[in-house]
Amino acid sequence: GSDDTLYCEAEAIGAVEKEKPTQEDSETDLEIEDTEKFFTTGQKELYLEACKLMGVVPVSYFIRNMEESHMNLNYHGLGPMGTKAIAIALVSNTTITKMELEDNCIMDEGMLSLVEMLHENYYLQELNVSKNDIGLEGARVISEFLQRNTSSLWSLELSGNNFKEEAIELLCQALTINYQIKTLDLSHNQITDTGGEQLGQMLNINVGIRELDLSWNHFHTRGAVALCNGLRTNVTLIKLDLAMNGFGNEGALALGEVLRLNNHLVYLDVSGNDIGNEGASRLSRGLENNEGLQVLKLFLNPMNMEGAILLVQAIKRNPKSKMEELDISNVLVTEPFLRMVDGVCAIHPQLDVFCKVVQGFSAKKSFFLGANPMKLIQSYADQNKIPVVDFFRSLNPSGTMKMPVGEFRKVMVQQNKVPINRYQVRELIKRLQEDTGLVNFSKRLPFPSLPVQPGAHHLLSTFSSLV
Repeated sequence: GSDDTLYCEAEAIGAVEKEKPTQEDSETDLEIEDTEKFFTTGQKELYLEACKLMGVVPVSYFIRNMEESHMNLNYHGLGPMGTKAIAIALVSNTTITKMELEDNCIMDEGMLSLVEMLHENYYLQELNVSKNDIGLEGARVISEFLQRNTSSLWSLELSGNNFKEEAIELLCQALTINYQIKTLDLSHNQITDTGGEQLGQMLNINVGIRELDLSWNHFHTRGAVALCNGLRTNVTLIKLDLAMNGFGNEGALALGEVLRLNNHLVYLDVSGNDIGNEGASRLSRGLENNEGLQVLKLFLNPMNMEGAILLVQAIKRNPKSKMEELDISNVLVTEPFLRMVDGVCAIHPQLDVFCKVVQGFSAKKSFFLGANPMKLIQSYADQNKIPVVDFFRSLNPSGTMKMPVGEFRKVMVQQNKVPINRYQVRELIKRLQEDTGLVNFSKRLPFPSLPVQPGAHHLLSTFSSLV
């Protein structure tokens, strides 16, 4: 009944109420007095007026970049009122699809303003409100929004917001019916075993979340087992980060069962979870049968080479394994172990195992890297009078400039044009990889059509920096 007072109305009205309505009568709390003048006002002027009414200093970066799709306002000290001014301007914004507001002391009051904005804005898709002390009341606001969500939001980062059991319970209630959220970050909170039980029940039902970050929380055995019970039957989650919790060997047993039954999970990080050789043995039983996992990170766990051998041999025994990366980089290994890994990588050429080599043997750098791989590729291109980009494109069946890391590793090891070992391939991937899990040749080769003239040795500018 208070549409008169909402500055975000689609068309102007003849008369404007002078008295501010109560929250109960208002569809949203993002009102501005004397609204009529804003129906013909641009977004910049609208934001400046909102800042004046909220008593905050305008953010010049926000004003300059209102037409960009990605808005990064991390660490700007907005506070609740500054956030409200931003929210007012975002109601009618149609260009910003990703908004980052990390560490701005938003608190629950600022979160309420953002949620009210999202009820009107159908363009914003990704929202980062990490480290904002949102707490229980903020979690309640988010939960209510998610349960009746009509926005386009699919990515939500809530890291470091002091969420405990009650907050997680509210969020899980919402996510049992909201399947629109695809990426959820709950890392660096205070989620205990009770929260693990709630998350497990939610994951047993939810068919929306594809990426979930629960690292740096307080899961122990009970919470780990409950969480894994939900993961067994989940068919949509592909990336799960559980690093820096306390799963222990019993939690590893539950995770091994997940890997045995669930072939949808592609990425699993359980670094720093107090998993020893016993836990590695239990994980290896799952790896023997798993047909989906590509990345397993076990860094900073108290296992030794015995556990590492069990994991590598489990991959060897699985002809359908898709493992591309096994990170046990704190485990000290010997030369015989590396030879065993070479044998396994011959069976699974897409695989790389990151480990720590005993001192002295690691000094034989030529064994690991040999010549600079970029120089070898450049030399081959010069000798055959072709652009370097053509060499890479010839390795990709689709002929495009991007390909998955595992496929790139496999074709690079198997090709015979440029002799190169898996350690050199690792160096190439490090230089060419994107956050999306792809290697991008065009990222390093901005001039793919540049021909190599006869008798000339052209060194592409981007490759010179790599060499």
